[in-house]
Amino acid sequence: MQLFYAPDIEQPPQQYAFDKEESRHISKVLRKKEGDTLFITNGRGWLFKAEIIQADIKHCTVSIVSSEMKPKRDYHLHMAVAPTKMNDRYEWFLEKATEIGIDEITPIICDHSERKVIKPERYEKILQSAMKQSLQCYLPKLNEAVQLSTFLTENKFDGRLFIAHCEEEEKASLKDRVKAAEDTLILIGPEGDFSTKEIELALQQGFIPISLGENRLRTETAAIVACHSIGFTNEK
Repeated sequence: MQLFYAPDIEQPPQQYAFDKEESRHISKVLRKKEGDTLFITNGRGWLFKAEIIQADIKHCTVSIVSSEMKPKRDYHLHMAVAPTKMNDRYEWFLEKATEIGIDEITPIICDHSERKVIKPERYEKILQSAMKQSLQCYLPKLNEAVQLSTFLTENKFDGRLFIAHCEEEEKASLKDRVKAAEDTLILIGPEGDFSTKEIELALQQGFIPISLGENRLRTETAAIVACHSIGFTNEK
């Protein structure tokens, strides 16, 4: 099964025409032809089975054969992760977190952040590609980059709230704190870690300090470990 992304399908149509870029990919790169079957998602839960009726490199058109609304996960995972100095490391996090299972991502700019500008258009493409590769029908929501202090003080959060930091203090293991079917938000800081002031602010907002293991992890590795821990806890 190969999955294609068409965000503008709002409800099951009779026919659908892909844009120029996706049409070229289907018709020229993948060499699909009339009569071939495609599977399409709009990133909001719909899975469509379709048959190509016109394999044109500019307007590949399909007929929708069947449609199914896939159920959402029974938990919501939101990761607020500081952009890494090397952009490809953050892109790797986005890709792997999507494959593992994540619902929402917020790039947070911290006191020790070395990267304060991101490329949301590039990030969106990575999320879309990872969603298709892992055969999922829900595209993670990518929020705008925001200062951590603003993120903490101007939002109301539901579910369990955790912060992973490197300062020496008593911290419970994440795996011992989480339970299945719970909405979860986890803060992961930059290479230089959160500042003491940021940690104190997070604690004031109800965040619980957690450990991701004995080893000191890179930002992107810590984020992936956290995603996997939540996914494993919710595995059925």
